[in-house]
Amino acid sequence: MRVKVLMFASLRERTGLAEIVRDVPEGATVGTLWQLLTADHPSLAPYERSVSAAVNADYAKPGTALSDGDEVAFLPPVSGG
Repeated sequence: MRVKVLMFASLRERTGLAEIVRDVPEGATVGTLWQLLTADHPSLAPYERSVSAAVNADYAKPGTALSDGDEVAFLPPVSGG
């Protein structure tokens, strides 16, 4: 299966990429994808507990199953005031 990954803000800065096309195994979840990405880009690891995800523009949990052609966005925590 192949998915498109969108990286935003500090995640994009850490990977140097705004978009990644990634092959994932059948049965992969958002969490699986995150683990594969952190293996490729270890600088993402500190965000594991705070990153948000969306699949095809709908917020998703780590256990959300992925399908071929999905677009997955990862968003770092946002602070402001």
